[in-house]
Amino acid sequence: MKKKSAALILLFLLFTGSIRLFSQELNAIQTVVPFLTIAPDSRSGAMGDAGVATTPDIYSQHWNPAKFAFIDGKAGVGISYSPWLRNLVPDINIAYLTGYYRVDKKQVASASMLYSSLGDVPFTDEFGNLERTFKPNELAFDLGYSRIFAENFSGGIAFRFIYSNLTGGTYSGGEATRPGISFAADISGYYRKDVTIFSKKAEIGAGLNFSNIGSKMSYSSGQTSDFIPMNMRLGSAGTINFDNFNKLSLALDFNKLLVPTPPIRDNNGNIIDGKDPNVSVPVAIFQSFYDAPGGFKEEIREITTSIGTEYWYNNQFAIRAGYFHENQSKGNRKYFTAGAGFRFKGFQIDFSYLMPTVANHPLARTLRFSLAFDMNSLKKASVSTQ
Repeated sequence: MKKKSAALILLFLLFTGSIRLFSQELNAIQTVVPFLTIAPDSRSGAMGDAGVATTPDIYSQHWNPAKFAFIDGKAGVGISYSPWLRNLVPDINIAYLTGYYRVDKKQVASASMLYSSLGDVPFTDEFGNLERTFKPNELAFDLGYSRIFAENFSGGIAFRFIYSNLTGGTYSGGEATRPGISFAADISGYYRKDVTIFSKKAEIGAGLNFSNIGSKMSYSSGQTSDFIPMNMRLGSAGTINFDNFNKLSLALDFNKLLVPTPPIRDNNGNIIDGKDPNVSVPVAIFQSFYDAPGGFKEEIREITTSIGTEYWYNNQFAIRAGYFHENQSKGNRKYFTAGAGFRFKGFQIDFSYLMPTVANHPLARTLRFSLAFDMNSLKKASVSTQ
């Protein structure tokens, strides 16, 4: 019970922040449903969580729905699974299911579902007596559409339903709790162009995705609503083909949450520096660029950086590596990543491994496993074997 409680607390500390570090007081942005910010797939998970401008793949729905418009193939399905925080507890898991269908040469429809299970959690009364055991869970389901608008540019949009049931209706302070519900949308753009670098064929890309732009969430009728992780991700990527068998990609992403930064308050709760965080969603988005108590320097510290690289041999075997950096005053997530992928006759298997720079970190040894199917290639393979 103590381990599970610690895991739940750490989960929110890692993605919302409420602790003090050696030389700086943590003033991380706070949101509910932080599972929406976790990389769900092994490819980007192995590239330091970079993915807004990488070449299109089956998991583009999470990183940049606009990339689907340039994906090769008629249709595809992918599934990814990750045991989460296994250094603390054995039963927290994250699963991701996604797919796309090409309507015509310019249009693609897509859908995905992200599910997070926090395992069995015992609920006790004020005297510590066990009342019941409940399995908190959260999910997000979305539908997307992408379209090519110009030779090298596409746009995409996704509509998302978010459900978070952390208490199962348990009473808190004499008031019944309820599942949190929110509706959100993603708006994205993707640019790609074939170029020549050092006399070699290459491709460059750039991407922008405003994700989880949606309503606040509350877990009871009397509770103040909290922001979901509205987010802006901007990045670029490049791929160079050395020959018919070898190609190398580099990707760089910058990420910023579009929700208010907590202000500094006095002992009476009055704001003495920063902005009032109790604002509407549209105001919060614009305010997020200038509301940090530390001014411009603190705004810069709120940007996380992801850098990743990917090497493919003969389009069948891939090796990946990356690094994710977050300022210590904003959560202090710093880790290296690595992984590999195998592609064979219409299906692809990927895995990734996370290595924090801090010893005994709760994210240490995090694994992700992904399996993707290209339906058109599988159909061709089936026909050729008959």
